[in-house]
Amino acid sequence: MIEMNRIYCENNLETMGRMPEGFVDLTVTSPPYDNLRSYNGFSFDFEKVAKELYRVTKDGGVVVWVVGDSTVNGSETGTSFKQALFFMDCGFNLHDTMIYKKNNPVPLNHNRYEQCFEYMFVVSKGRPKTFTPIMERCVTAGTLNNHKSEKQYEQSYAMKKVDRNIIVNDKKIRQNIFKYTTGLNDETAHNAPMPEQLAADHIHSWSNKGDLVYDPFCGSGTTCKMAHLQKRNWIGSEISQEYVTLAEKRIAPYLQQTTLDL
Repeated sequence: MIEMNRIYCENNLETMGRMPEGFVDLTVTSPPYDNLRSYNGFSFDFEKVAKELYRVTKDGGVVVWVVGDSTVNGSETGTSFKQALFFMDCGFNLHDTMIYKKNNPVPLNHNRYEQCFEYMFVVSKGRPKTFTPIMERCVTAGTLNNHKSEKQYEQSYAMKKVDRNIIVNDKKIRQNIFKYTTGLNDETAHNAPMPEQLAADHIHSWSNKGDLVYDPFCGSGTTCKMAHLQKRNWIGSEISQEYVTLAEKRIAPYLQQTTLDL
């Protein structure tokens, strides 16, 4: 019906049309939005794509939708919010509204603060079946957790019979603002490449080894490459032959190599 570990040069609706219902574990993608990205003259029907993503996503599966808004006539379009709400209309849960903060945003001259982020809407078909959180070191690791007031201590500790002076853990779950450096580079030659670590972090968080990861706007193949390196199956859809050629060339060196545990 459809071959895994392959990028299809076609409209993503064609690719998803060959997928059975409940086929994909995780989608990680960053579609062209508003007029911020020139995409070789192509456009897409968001509502049809969203409905098909719901159909092909497994129960407990997740879609990570990375988008931003352009400013038209002095006002941000709000397209990102409209898309998030439409995903909910399709039946998805808006599981988490995350932020992708750019370490190196393009400087702009205007009468507002510099725009330095995009949204990462994490929508799920029911309760996510997988969550492997990224952990980070606690700033206060190894110190005594004795900051609670007496009243707080009585309410939260006394009934549990836990020592008030417990040691702070070494690690904690990362907060939902992720920071990455982005920009054009020689490897991708794409006008809006997704940071590899962004894709890797979401694949790690919302899927397991052997799961199927899909990118309906494959571009230069970042999601597919990082899925392969983390021992997931993958499928990409990309309507531009130029980008398909680029993505295939980029992924080819890794197909015969031992994949990595990230």
